[in-house]
Amino acid sequence: MSKPLSTSALAKLRGIPGKELFSQLEACGFIQRKGNEWVLLPAGEKAGGQYVDHTKYGKYITWPDDLSLQCADKTPGSPSAQKLVTATIIGKAFNLSANRMNSILSELGWINKALKGWTITPSGASAGGEQKEDFRSGIPYVVWPNAITENKALKTTISEVQGESASEEAKPETNDCSNFRDKFEAKLRTTDGHYVRSKAEMLIDNWLYMAEIVHAYERKLPIEEEVYCDFYIPTGKVYIEYWGYENDSKYLHRKAQKQAIYARYGFKLIELEDADVQNLDDVLPRLLLKHGVQSY
Repeated sequence: MSKPLSTSALAKLRGIPGKELFSQLEACGFIQRKGNEWVLLPAGEKAGGQYVDHTKYGKYITWPDDLSLQCADKTPGSPSAQKLVTATIIGKAFNLSANRMNSILSELGWINKALKGWTITPSGASAGGEQKEDFRSGIPYVVWPNAITENKALKTTISEVQGESASEEAKPETNDCSNFRDKFEAKLRTTDGHYVRSKAEMLIDNWLYMAEIVHAYERKLPIEEEVYCDFYIPTGKVYIEYWGYENDSKYLHRKAQKQAIYARYGFKLIELEDADVQNLDDVLPRLLLKHGVQSY
């Protein structure tokens, strides 16, 4: 005979965070958030959920300890049919802590750090994330479809963070960047040890380093397409592109394609040209500040 357990007790029994189980129950249509409390829905009652009035803890919902969360009545492929998981569960799949996992999701531009907790970005919503809020503390957090562990951008970033090489599987860029990268090999060494492809990029990289701004060179954009930025600044999630070779038709076509991609995904972009590179001390601090990145 099954034993009725509170949601928190059932979560502890199953070894998952309480908010993870609440998200699963909500995704199955067993409960619904109304105001400051969870309401038991007909599907939840059918699954064995019931209200309990406790003299000390008040009214709450209990569940059988063998509760099934298969959600078989949901339409396959619909968002509500997908099991929603937290960063804790995703992290376990990659042997990463919840904090580390949230940092990676933030680096991808899918979530932003709030005063407490995390809030979803438009890019995160496009990846299938949903904004939630802890019903007790009000702290925001984000849940993800279980299939997020197969997301290419996420797997690539985790692979890089863990020191595993993913470059062997990389495909040529869709915007003819592969020919450009072969033609202009990265041979110029910057102050911080990066190897870049032009003197202008070297000046930009050196300026960022001397301004003590953490940055990456030729970071892959967190999208399915194989597209790389010139520079990426994790603080503020800002991308920098230096546009040179304006008299090259192929380059101009590639430039237009990349600009369209930045606009499509709503990425923060700083665009620099030759005149800007000659005046970085005046140009970059102003442009960076617009995106919340302070220099000097």
